[in-house]
Amino acid sequence: MFLSNVPRWLLFSILAAFCWGVWGILAKFVSADISPFTNHILFTIGMLFTVPFIIKKCKKSTFNLNGIIWGLVAGILAVIGNVAVYQSFGSGGLAAVVIPVTNLYPLVTIVIALLVFKEKMHWMNGIGILIVVPAIIMLSGQAEIFDDPSLFFSNLGLNTWLIFALIALLFWGLFSAAQKVATNYISAEWSYLSFIGSSILISLGFIAFGYVHFDFSSQTLMVGSLVGMLNGLGVLSSFVAYSSQGKASKVTTIAGALQPVFTIALAILLLGERLSIIETIGISLAILGSLFLSVEKEKEVIPFDNPYIYKNQ
Repeated sequence: MFLSNVPRWLLFSILAAFCWGVWGILAKFVSADISPFTNHILFTIGMLFTVPFIIKKCKKSTFNLNGIIWGLVAGILAVIGNVAVYQSFGSGGLAAVVIPVTNLYPLVTIVIALLVFKEKMHWMNGIGILIVVPAIIMLSGQAEIFDDPSLFFSNLGLNTWLIFALIALLFWGLFSAAQKVATNYISAEWSYLSFIGSSILISLGFIAFGYVHFDFSSQTLMVGSLVGMLNGLGVLSSFVAYSSQGKASKVTTIAGALQPVFTIALAILLLGERLSIIETIGISLAILGSLFLSVEKEKEVIPFDNPYIYKNQ
């Protein structure tokens, strides 16, 4: 009964955060043993398991080439961001700086949403963004930024690792924006299928150029595939949120803020980790900010540039 009163876009934004939150726990068990390129292969394998559940909803009558192209672009942008953050670490970037910086990617999406998509926001949404941004930093898992702020700022500079971190920040933000554009033309299922298509093509490219090594254990294969499936379900949920008239400025910010909340909660329940004061404050701010972001104007008009919504009314 309660869920029936929750806007569909908000429900799937939270679901995306939950899937990515579980992904954040399981990814720790495989990311240290394999390269980011091999990791991408396992992610792709995992996403393939979700295809049978959504392909039946991909009707030919709703096919749109523009939407497919944007779905492919979204996948490419996401992978570039993933590789860039690993390159940042490989170039000497400290986790205490790289993770908080890259986790601010929703700011890029917000700027695009407001300036390019011309999204209108309730004044309470603006307050929500101001609350969520520090929450994201607090929940980055790098308390050093608060324990020793000088460490964070002293490591900032035009270094190779920072350039890669900013590239990841930019491309993850563009990825979220591209997701929104894709759902303006096609359904969430078609958008997700095209996203997987780009992931497959990139995987084949990694293999062709010799970036992937298959000397991993069967356990790594299983866990990595499960992680990929959860990551895929999170992407699918975000596509559904966007196609349900969810604004890019809201969906990506709520999902980005609540993802670490779920990760931390699961780490406490399953791994026995303890909640720090910083994390407690961060969780409180993330939830409060998400509540502010969920507020909608009473009379919102469907934007005229979303032919898919009109086609399927």
